[in-house]
Amino acid sequence: VQLQASGGGLVQTGGSLRLSCAASRTFSNNGMGWFRQAPGKERDFVAAINWNGGSTSYADSVKGRFTISRDRVKNTVYLQMTSLKAEDTAVYYCAASRYAYGSSQPGPYTNWGQGTLVTVSS
Repeated sequence: VQLQASGGGLVQTGGSLRLSCAASRTFSNNGMGWFRQAPGKERDFVAAINWNGGSTSYADSVKGRFTISRDRVKNTVYLQMTSLKAEDTAVYYCAASRYAYGSSQPGPYTNWGQGTLVTVSS
């Protein structure tokens, strides 16, 4: 599965962005996740969703501000980000799990997108 992330950009503190992750083929039976990596830091979990969208999970740092969703017909996963903070600045990566559920750990993810940069200015 080839994944293409898009939607990043420059936004002011308190603003919103929606990231998209389009797959080259169907991944309707796979869990999906979003991770991010800030400059000089490790890649961190952001959000995950199971195969049918019925179960989601979030990092504590984004809970209540970010929403992960998926459109199985369009083979696309989204990350709606609101109330953005300077500490949300990072390259955001989408990934497809080998399992039907998502995970907060990178291990289950077998396919990764190229990343899209989100910069939040104060």
